[in-house]
Amino acid sequence: MAATTGTPTDRPAAGRRERTGWYFYDWANSAFSTTVLTVFLGPFLTTVTKVAAGCELGADDCTGRVHPLGISVAAGSFYPYVVSLSVFLTVFVLPVMGAVADRTPRKKPLLAATAFTAAAATVCFAFVTGGNYLLGGVLFLIANISGGASIVVYNSFLPQLAGPDERDKVSSRGWALGYLGGGLLLAFNLVAVTILSIDGNDQRTLDIARWCIVSAGVWWAAFTLIPLAWLKEHPGAESTEARGNVLIDGFRQLGGTIRNIRAYPLTLFFLLSYLIYNDGIQTVIALASQYGTEELDLEQSTLIITILLVQFLAFGGALLLGAMAAKVGARKTVLFSLALWLGVVVAAYWLPAGEPLPFMLLGVAIGLVLGGSQALSRSLYSQLIPDGREGEYYGFYEISDKGTSWLGPLLFGVVFQLTNSYRYGIISLVVFFLVGGALLAMVPIRRAIVAAGNTPPRLL
Repeated sequence: MAATTGTPTDRPAAGRRERTGWYFYDWANSAFSTTVLTVFLGPFLTTVTKVAAGCELGADDCTGRVHPLGISVAAGSFYPYVVSLSVFLTVFVLPVMGAVADRTPRKKPLLAATAFTAAAATVCFAFVTGGNYLLGGVLFLIANISGGASIVVYNSFLPQLAGPDERDKVSSRGWALGYLGGGLLLAFNLVAVTILSIDGNDQRTLDIARWCIVSAGVWWAAFTLIPLAWLKEHPGAESTEARGNVLIDGFRQLGGTIRNIRAYPLTLFFLLSYLIYNDGIQTVIALASQYGTEELDLEQSTLIITILLVQFLAFGGALLLGAMAAKVGARKTVLFSLALWLGVVVAAYWLPAGEPLPFMLLGVAIGLVLGGSQALSRSLYSQLIPDGREGEYYGFYEISDKGTSWLGPLLFGVVFQLTNSYRYGIISLVVFFLVGGALLAMVPIRRAIVAAGNTPPRLL
């Protein structure tokens, strides 16, 4: 069955104020992926879990275990397992959220509900003290799933804000502002860590990390008010204001899309390749701070400086790889970036412990490939989506985006539990870049774009 477009040509173009409001949601939610996921949460929740396992605060050689729901889990594996569980649950939540976003005539309340739920869960990390690792795990599940749902709604606004010729520019500006916003809050937190930390006081370090996590929730909630004030409602042809329950209709629409997705096998094949290689990217990002503290014995300030380098260099890296894509095509550029990611993971395995400079240099390499690999992947995927189904298809896409990953943390956690070595855990991630890159190389992109009913660009 053909999709009905939700972006009629006679819709008035969005103004600068409305587009700026949309950009600011990327500014708002990126604080969670940088401050929380990339820097503080891994070491913080791992330390809390170790305390619950009976280890002394600051002990590096702890091999204790915790038993959530009666399951024996190595303390160092708890956080990767929770990350994996959260993404497993998003497999069921986000596509439904995308279908609902396509159907509802009022997306702003949906954006508000999901964003504020995620921000509130992040703020509630103020109560994760002592060995209360289970509360931390539950709050992370709520924040990550709700945050992913909010980004699905956020992405679904894009077709209403810009026509096909402007969409890449508008999307890129939002992504760039997200890098800057996330980096700015992280810079503030770096100042806090530098000023407030006391050498040898592990409890003080843990408390600072807790409040840095809370700051991301406050930032998220505060800046979400801007898009809620400036965005306008643009009901599409799929909306069901007078035709029944939006949630039920959303499930029906999603069911129809799943049944009919066989009509777009090349889109599905690209999505599979993306979910695999981006799972590796997001795992590196999410677990880099845990690897740095637990395996390389680096200070929290070193990790934050490195992530700041990554955050701001990702902006320039996106522009650099974007220029490369204009010369050789987006797919070739993404494949090139995956080869660089493979080198990053191999180099991470050999990093010496206790030496911050090599870790920072590796962060520079990550920053140069991070922005481009993500921005160009989203650009490629946007050309493979049938018109009028943006919310649903971005629901599937968001399963492995913005700091969420599933198989990578699961593999990392299992390898650590079997070997008690974070180095073996990090090197195991090479499989995602090898398999994902091989699958991407096999996709006939031009034919896939035509099959989705779109016009391919000159270079791919």
